[in-house]
Amino acid sequence: MNATPTPDIRILAATPADIPTIHSLIRELAAFERLLDEAKATEAQLHDGLFGPRPSAEVVIARIGDEPVGFALFFHNFSTFVGKPGLYLEDLYVRQQYRGNGCGEALLRHLAKLALERGCGRFEWSVLDWNQRAIDFYKALGAQPMAEWTIFRVSGDALTSLGSPSSGFPVSRGKGQG
Repeated sequence: MNATPTPDIRILAATPADIPTIHSLIRELAAFERLLDEAKATEAQLHDGLFGPRPSAEVVIARIGDEPVGFALFFHNFSTFVGKPGLYLEDLYVRQQYRGNGCGEALLRHLAKLALERGCGRFEWSVLDWNQRAIDFYKALGAQPMAEWTIFRVSGDALTSLGSPSSGFPVSRGKGQG
């Protein structure tokens, strides 16, 4: 694709019928990020997380014509300092051949508009430090890197250990709890 903006980019909320497309796009993103071996989510897990009884996230898909060309997966958090909900972008991906024609910007603008409509005080995301093209793109849109913050993660055995009552840390229980 060329760098000329494409006027027919449509951003649509995903439906359960989009699960195979979402799964495929997530796998493409994981390969791009050199993390394919960590992409374990199944279509069933995605369906439950996005459309089950207690959805954890939402997805919008960018399409040119009927072709899915990218997606954004996001969810709400809450800022205790701002006192408002925030919108957190977990994943943003545009297929290689469609980059540079406005799809990524269309996805971000759609989510920023959604954040405003929902009364959010912030719209945040993370980017891999080696992805300079994305970093430059985000800065050009007005995003500011939060260099003073470091992301921490607990997963796998470390999560099990931390969450286990046998971890050696006392578990406090509220009034009336077993």
